[in-house]
Order: sequence, then C-alpha cells, then structure tokens
Amino acid sequence: MDDTTAVVTGGTRGIGRAVAEAFATAGATVVVGARDGDAIDETVDALATIDGSGAVDGVRTDVRDEYDVERLVETASRTGEGGGIDVVVAAAGVYHGDPGETPTDRESYAAFDDHWRTNGRGIFATIREALPHLNEGARVLVPTGAIARTAKPGYGSYAISKATAEAIVRAFAADTAYAVGCLEPGQIATDLTGGQGRDPESIAGMFVWAATEADRNALDGEILGLKEWKRATR
Repeated sequence: MDDTTAVVTGGTRGIGRAVAEAFATAGATVVVGARDGDAIDETVDALATIDGSGAVDGVRTDVRDEYDVERLVETASRTGEGGGIDVVVAAAGVYHGDPGETPTDRESYAAFDDHWRTNGRGIFATIREALPHLNEGARVLVPTGAIARTAKPGYGSYAISKATAEAIVRAFAADTAYAVGCLEPGQIATDLTGGQGRDPESIAGMFVWAATEADRNALDGEILGLKEWKRATR
C-alpha cells in the first residue's frame, strides 16, 4: 500500500484500530479519526513506530458532526505525498446497551436517535465529505454484519441503523464512480459485541485485500464476506 493514503474512522479501537495498523504495516499513509483525543494521540504514536509505515496523523472526530468529518478528510488529503485519499474505512459505530438485550419494542428514542446518527448518518457524512478528496480508483469500505439483513430478537435500533448503513453504501455506489462496498467479517470481539467473537487483528487483512486486490465490480454496492476473502487469498 505504498503511495496509498487511507482514512479510518473509529480508528482507535476494535476493527478500526486493527485496520489502521494493518494499513500502516502495508506501507500506507494512515489518518485516523475518533471521538477520544487522548486515544487519537496514543494511536498515532503507536502507528508511527511501525516499520515501513507512511505518514501518520489523527484528528478528533465525531462522525455525527459533518464539520468534524470535513476536517478529518481535509487533513488526510494533505497528509499523503501525492495528495488526496485512496481508501476510506468508515468503522466508527456505537451500540447502546448489551447485544441481544435491546428489543425494538422497549427501545428508547434517545438510543434510536444516536444509533441512527452515528451508524447511519455518520456513514453518510463520512462518504459525502470524502468525495471531493477521493483520487481516481478510490475505494470506500464499510464494516457490516448479518444483523442488518436478518432479524434477531433484542437488537432493536442498532440493527436498523446497520441496515441504514448498507442502504447508504448502495446509494453512493449507484451515484458515484468510486467503488463503495460493505465488508462482513463475522462477529468480532469489540465493545459493540461485548467482547464476543474473533480478534479484530484476525480480519484486518480482509480490509487490506478489499482496499487493494478485490475485484472492484464485486465490491461496488455489494457485501463481501469471509468466504470471498479466503477464496481469493488462499
């Protein structure tokens, strides 16, 4: 990923942090965004120690605020040697409550609104604000899960917000010349899953593959999962 500039929201923990580290290890310039300024500083310092990494930077970013996102992508666009952005990973997300224990019929309006603003509108803002800075051939990757399409009890407005994110991805894929797609890595051990699932580091390579080698037509407006990644890289 030499000469590649990547911006990763939610880049200080979970999937976002693992992907940022994998991109830096592959030689990319990486700019991370997250709400916690101290976590941003720690992550940037850690990424900068990776042998072979490109330039590293970070911006405190709340994806619910499009002006925060605008500052993030402007910083990323200036950071790489060639200018512009080649890869966007929109990994910022929230889950209010415990997985499987937030049924729709008992969901609070506050939880519904913030799930939508962060996991839905936040994806929209991240892609929308990145568009003016994307280089030709750029790719936008959005983590997703089966809960967005297959209803299970107790996932309430979180599941609704993930379905919204997938719809946003399809719309941008249809309306732009860039490859905008979803990646479904299965259940990952993060704060959003209560620590249950695969280690984020185990699937970070999937994002490197999707950013560099995956067929653009297969990615654009679609969902690529573990099966496609393993089949392509075995």
